[in-house]
Amino acid sequence: LIFIMFLGIDLGTSAIKLLVIDESNSVLAESNISLDVSRPQPLWSEQEPDEWWRALLKGIEDLKSQTSLSDLKGIGLSGQMHGAVLLDKNGEVLRPAILWNDGRSGKECFELEDAVPDLHRITGNLAMPGFTAPKLLWIRKNEPEIFSRIRTVLLPKDFLRFRLCGEAISDMSDSSGTLWMDTAARDW
Repeated sequence: LIFIMFLGIDLGTSAIKLLVIDESNSVLAESNISLDVSRPQPLWSEQEPDEWWRALLKGIEDLKSQTSLSDLKGIGLSGQMHGAVLLDKNGEVLRPAILWNDGRSGKECFELEDAVPDLHRITGNLAMPGFTAPKLLWIRKNEPEIFSRIRTVLLPKDFLRFRLCGEAISDMSDSSGTLWMDTAARDW
């Protein structure tokens, strides 16, 4: 008898949730680890990506206390969108992640729309502070030393994937919220 198990990981703003199911969708184990949001200034909303990683590891330990993970056959990731996790050339986090609900880059949205008049048609989105590209424009203006060291920008759940398997990739759905994707061409 072959037993198949799957692990689901959802990185939310307030918690990371983990669930182990079998091939018939029966729940075998679950964990929910709370996360804190930092608001160091008005309109700002940030989290430490390494805290997500520590919460994921704690959640996996919780799961292992409920069931063996030896028959795990796949992992699915979901999570908060639009956040900006900035990594240097060594894959190290440069600053707290700027989250989807951060509003500091309103001015940069107007600048982006002026610089790219076809932005709405290309991306299928209006420029809003919650999206990733305006956050990077804000970083370039306000934290130029950090901006100069950025080599990789990941969305929150993609940071967890990067830590799990070393691959810096994303899916089309989440990538469409960066304002860097031509949604019709499905290309950056």
